[in-house]
Amino acid sequence: MSPEPRAAGPRTSSTATRGETVPTVPPAAPAARPAAVDVTALLERGRTLATPVLRAAVDRLAPPMDTVAAYHFGWIDAEGRPADGDGGKAVRPALAVLSAEVTGAAPETGVPGAVAVELVHNFSLLHDDLMDGDEQRRHRDTVWKVHGPAQAILVGDALFALANDVLLQLGTVEAGRATRRLTTATRALIDGQAQDISYEHRDRVSVEECLEMEGNKTGALLACASSIGAVLGGADDRTADTLEKYGHHLGLAFQAVDDLLGIWGDPGATGKQAWSDLRQRKKSLPVVAALAAGGPASERLGEILAADAKSSDFAHFSEEEFAARAALIEEAGGREWTAEEARRQHLTAIEALDAIDMPDPVRARFTALADFVVVRKR
Repeated sequence: MSPEPRAAGPRTSSTATRGETVPTVPPAAPAARPAAVDVTALLERGRTLATPVLRAAVDRLAPPMDTVAAYHFGWIDAEGRPADGDGGKAVRPALAVLSAEVTGAAPETGVPGAVAVELVHNFSLLHDDLMDGDEQRRHRDTVWKVHGPAQAILVGDALFALANDVLLQLGTVEAGRATRRLTTATRALIDGQAQDISYEHRDRVSVEECLEMEGNKTGALLACASSIGAVLGGADDRTADTLEKYGHHLGLAFQAVDDLLGIWGDPGATGKQAWSDLRQRKKSLPVVAALAAGGPASERLGEILAADAKSSDFAHFSEEEFAARAALIEEAGGREWTAEEARRQHLTAIEALDAIDMPDPVRARFTALADFVVVRKR
């Protein structure tokens, strides 16, 4: 049965080549966007406020874990020399700092939450890179490739422990509430990674299963980031839950775009290999939607992927072979459906904010961050 695209505004066509922007978000009515927001400045604010506290936390790790973590964050190169590496998009710190302002608190109130979320996120990246066999992240060799699998595991574990410590050392009731939310999000994230791995060994995965997995793996931590600053600022549970709803749907939009970039993204922008998700046999949204669509392209794709699962020479496939699989996914409608899903989740996230009273500038920043998530190249 074909996964029908759900209404999310007017359609825009997807591009047929790697390296182009995906997807385009339909513009909202002018009244819904009262003020322009400098998203780059918003992201930089979160990064600037969180980084010193993040570095201080990492410095507390025992050697050589402190050095390995510093390499992972891009602060040093493989030889230990200072570096100015790509630290990622910084969406989560920006959200955590911004959410504190919902309560009228200063943005600095959200910094411990921003740092804690970043530590958990990077714990998951260290482990995911090893489990997935990814050799590149942010245009550099991954930690397990440079320092070995054992250090990738240990440093990931250490970052997870630090995340809880950063919050609990505040010693407040609000810090305890924030830690509980972070722990719940982390458990969901781990569940999502387990689902992701198990799906690689299955011939078929339903669209509903894929969305559940991505809601756990990506949506849970973005939901936590969207609320944790507000919790530290004294927000009640209803406000925090509503902000989590925004972040959950934003996470699903974020992951849908990542899934598009994982097949059609430009390696120069993403920092990963071309066709990276196809190389890893991931059952991402475009693949799952294409397989569920029916029709000749869907059936042919299913036959090829079933044969791939039995192949012992999969790692040596040519670029043309991966390109052919991507073309079938697009022909079957998987690319278009995923772009529509990103737009639908984006709209649902923004609509969730209507249930909360907050200053108009803060609301505009949440909306701008949501727009940024679905219109990007990396």
